[in-house]
Amino acid sequence: MLKSLRQSKSYKPDPNLLANRTILVTGAGDGIGRVAAIAYAKHGANLILLGRTRQKLDSVHDEIAEHTGQASLIIPIDLTHFDATSAIELKHGLEGEYSRLDGILHNASILGPKTLIEGYPYDKWIQVFQVNLHSAYLITQAALPLLRKAPDASIVFTSSGVGRRGRAYWGAYSLSKFATEGLTQVLADELSEDSNIRVNSLNPGATRTSMRAQAFPSEDPDTLPTAEEHMPLYLYLMGPDSSKCTGMSLSSNNWSY
Repeated sequence: MLKSLRQSKSYKPDPNLLANRTILVTGAGDGIGRVAAIAYAKHGANLILLGRTRQKLDSVHDEIAEHTGQASLIIPIDLTHFDATSAIELKHGLEGEYSRLDGILHNASILGPKTLIEGYPYDKWIQVFQVNLHSAYLITQAALPLLRKAPDASIVFTSSGVGRRGRAYWGAYSLSKFATEGLTQVLADELSEDSNIRVNSLNPGATRTSMRAQAFPSEDPDTLPTAEEHMPLYLYLMGPDSSKCTGMSLSSNNWSY
C-alpha cells in the first residue's frame, strides 16, 4: 500500500478515470467541493451535488454541463438540520435514481468560532459537530447499500491538520476532525474483510478558500495553493487506482504535483 502511494506522487489520472461512475459530493457549491465535483465530472463521473445554497449548486451544475454535456443531480440541504429522517429520505431518493453509488466525498464543513474551550458557546459546538461529523455519518449510513453494489467504491472524509494534532482556539472544529479520523478508521476496519468499499481521510492543508480566509483573515491568499492543485490526490482516491488503499490518513502536502 505504501509503495503504491509513493508511486502516485507524480500521479496523472486517465481522462476516463471515473467513466460511468456516480459520485456524491457534499459541500459541492463552493471551495474544494466545487472544484472536486467539476474535476470528477471532467474525468467521466455522474455527479450528485449536495449543498446548502441552491444558487451555488446550480452554478456548478451549469459548469459541469458546459464541459461535459451531462446533467448533475442537485440536492439542496442545510446540514445543520440533517437528521435520521432526512437520511431515510435521502436513501430512498438515491435508490430511486441510481442502481449503485461509486463514491462519496464528504467535503462539507464549518469552522465555528475560534475561541477558548472555557468560553465556547454550546450551541455553536453542537452545530459544528452536526455539520462536520453527524451529517457525514448519517449520509454514509444511508448510502452504504448503494455503495456495496459498486465494483469498487470510495468514501473520502475531509480531515484537517488540527484533527491530527490539537491546537488552542480551534475548539469544536478540531475535535470534530479528530472524530472524523476515528470514523474513518472504524468504518474502514468494519468494511475491510467483506466489502469492496475503501475509506480514507484526506487533509487538504492550507488552501485558498473562503474558510481558510475566515480562519486566517490576515493571511495573503496568494501564498496558498489553489483547490485545483490538490485535484490529483482527490482523483486518485476516488478512482480505481486507489482500490487497495483504505484506512489511511492522507495529506495533500505530502504529495508533489
